[in-house]
Amino acid sequence: MRLPFLLAAFCVVASCAPPAQVSKSRPQSEVGVGFGTGSFGLATGGGGGSSLARDFMDLTFAMESGRGLDVFSRFEGPVTVALTGAVPPTAPRDLGALIGRLQAEAGIDIAPTTGAATITVEFADRSALRRLAPMAACFVVPNVSTLAEYRRVRGSDAVDWALVTRRTRAAIFIPADTSPQEIRDCLHEELAQALGPLNDLYRLPNSVFNDDNFHSVLTSFDMAILRATYSPRLASGMTRAEVAARLPSLLGGTGMMGSQTPGAWVQAIETALGRKGGVPSRLQSAERALSIARSEGWQDGRLAFSHFAVARLSAGSDPARALTEFARATAIYSRLPGGDIHVAHIDMQLAAMALAGGLSNEAMRLADRAIPVVQSHENAALLATLMLIKAEAMDRLGDPNAAAALRLDSQVWARYGFGPDSVVKARMRDITAVADRAANG
Repeated sequence: MRLPFLLAAFCVVASCAPPAQVSKSRPQSEVGVGFGTGSFGLATGGGGGSSLARDFMDLTFAMESGRGLDVFSRFEGPVTVALTGAVPPTAPRDLGALIGRLQAEAGIDIAPTTGAATITVEFADRSALRRLAPMAACFVVPNVSTLAEYRRVRGSDAVDWALVTRRTRAAIFIPADTSPQEIRDCLHEELAQALGPLNDLYRLPNSVFNDDNFHSVLTSFDMAILRATYSPRLASGMTRAEVAARLPSLLGGTGMMGSQTPGAWVQAIETALGRKGGVPSRLQSAERALSIARSEGWQDGRLAFSHFAVARLSAGSDPARALTEFARATAIYSRLPGGDIHVAHIDMQLAAMALAGGLSNEAMRLADRAIPVVQSHENAALLATLMLIKAEAMDRLGDPNAAAALRLDSQVWARYGFGPDSVVKARMRDITAVADRAANG
């Protein structure tokens, strides 16, 4: 790439390019449209020097808030799942594909139903759900089956996950008025948490149990964790020590080893990538997260994510720094299990930069490198974005027919990933505007 052109372009991209898909409004696949079920191998650990047994313990005996859990809990016996409320047309198919994977890869006795269910997935207006959980795109609650029931007992011991010693009922609440991809993402993450771990760990690069949200669907690592959760060697009510004693024979490694992520780093990274505060203050938080990651000596996804956050937030004020931080994040992600999707997200950013800088061939190269990875990870929104960037590059290189054909091909992914045609057209206009600014100098 020609660095001077990219530095100038980056200032444009910072405000106009499509955002990286690292929020809960992510994409996903629809069976029958091309993604299928992907390729999933045997997981041997979360990466970054962690053992599967250690990851299992840290995921299972704590909540996202950091609150510890005294006992192990799961569903005992067959699990059924029902969809209720304003069920979107894509949800039954996506749930069916997910349940099929849980049966085959995690060995869980789980099936869909239309009647009373162990786990109920209720679809409601986003505004109604935000009043109950303002910071969550979707969420899961124990010991209830409906939104009305949850409203009645909200804040009581009945819906306190820390007091659950055996899971008998749970309800997942998902907005009905969002994109098909976000709905599928919610199904994957929330059903996994309803069944198994309630915690997320930033150190896991190859997992949806990570609040960086790069992964959209359950990975082979996640399935290994869920398979262990439902092993006949474990049972609800076991203590941490009892579970740890059984894990070496189940998974290998030691179950009592721990690797804590300092709360200061979590707070800094969440502030940096949150919606509150201006860019300068959020960049300071990203810098603080990076400083903590370096002082801890991390060489895993936490350090890479810190570099990524700094890159995103320094785009407008220091584009050279942004490019450097993206490169550092890429170098780390490239050697981590499952890190290829993280690199693809960064490639999308760099492809948009290249397009804005008039480097159409480079934009196409980056898009072509990322597209197969994104397809295998079933991320429809990111795939559509890459296809649209490539189409713009084709236009600029004098191949309008190929560009038009690629835009047409992108539509099925764009509608699944972004939702209504109005949102799809807005994304197309954004990408065209980036290329136009390069053409207009």
